[in-house]
Amino acid sequence: MLILNFNDSIDTMVKKKQSKQVEKIKKTSKSFSLLRGFKDILPEHMKYWQYARNVAHELFSDYGYGQIETPILEQTSLYKRTTGEHTDIVTKEMFSFQDRSGDSISMRPEFTPGIARAYIEHGMLNRPQPVKLYSLGPLFRYDRPQAGRYRQFHQLDFEILGDENPVADAEIIFLSYLFCKKLGLDVVIQINSLGQSESRQEYIKILKEYYKSKRRLLCDDCKTRLTKNTLRLLDCKETGCQDLTQSAPQLIDHIDDDSKQHFVRVLEYLDESEVPYELNPYIVRGLDYYNRTAFEVMPVITRPCDEISLEVAPDFVPKPEPLVQAIGGGGRYDGLIEAIGGRPTAGVGMAFGFERVIEAIRQSGKDKAPVKKPQVFLAQLGEEAAKRIFKLFEVLRESGIQTRVNFSKSGLKQQLELADKLKVP
Repeated sequence: MLILNFNDSIDTMVKKKQSKQVEKIKKTSKSFSLLRGFKDILPEHMKYWQYARNVAHELFSDYGYGQIETPILEQTSLYKRTTGEHTDIVTKEMFSFQDRSGDSISMRPEFTPGIARAYIEHGMLNRPQPVKLYSLGPLFRYDRPQAGRYRQFHQLDFEILGDENPVADAEIIFLSYLFCKKLGLDVVIQINSLGQSESRQEYIKILKEYYKSKRRLLCDDCKTRLTKNTLRLLDCKETGCQDLTQSAPQLIDHIDDDSKQHFVRVLEYLDESEVPYELNPYIVRGLDYYNRTAFEVMPVITRPCDEISLEVAPDFVPKPEPLVQAIGGGGRYDGLIEAIGGRPTAGVGMAFGFERVIEAIRQSGKDKAPVKKPQVFLAQLGEEAAKRIFKLFEVLRESGIQTRVNFSKSGLKQQLELADKLKVP
């Protein structure tokens, strides 16, 4: 603690006057609150965001990925063509409007279509292939707000464009795992193959036949999906629909031979790199452009055992189990670039929901987010002291010393109390 005292007069604020001013502001100001489904990120939570962002930037820079930023606004038709005209995102969740020219514009609900457009528009097809890109920023979906779901949310997205080799799929999955590992998160990859379009269409016919006699047992959304987006029946979260899914024919049994070989090679690469994964035949992803590899990243927690289990089995080790909610997912999309006017170009990528990643970090108990704790508090008494401290503060900061000061409090007692709250040694 450093205290400077000079014989200048000490200006003090009268508490009663301050209280009256606050009450006056409350009476004259209009009360506003957050829009439903939106969230403020407060300073005490920002340390997690900054930490995760820094890990992402360093990781993808090391692996040769270039950072790209695309606009928040795109033509609505881009998402209809790519994400899928009958997907929940396009039919229910996009924030869309007409601009003054009468064009339909949408706030981006996902990154991949915009990155694909930029890849074509800026001639990246003519660069050495593959092109590796990543992006981090806000997205918007008019979704039903619930735990882990917001109408404005953030994603970390990374893509490999121009490589059809299974090693590209494995690299994306490996980097997903490595990113989590660097954050101190234990995860397992749940993976499936969707095959190619032709074999998938044959499977959809089989799936429709299976659900035909069970339609009355489906939730309202799945009754619509049965005719418009049949594969989404497999990842419905409603309990009744999940029960039906357990007995449904599995897509992996109906994919083409080339896709089977591709999938086996992806798994071999994952085995070689020791990435933990589980086969999940019900992962289909909610976007139309995926083919072959599809996967999700599930955080794993160790559930605490209660006192009774400890008494019955003192050597009991809690089994790590995946959380219900995935923190990220992705897959291969070999037809996407061609679908929006580019030449045939293979692609594979994934995205993390950043809010979910942050929550997983907090729940894991493995908080690695660095916090710069104050080392010095500069207390001042009088105007002349405040002037000296104003300059001294900058000298200490440039020297790398974490310093705190509060010029609005002139009383020594107030400043000492503040230093104590800041836990300055």
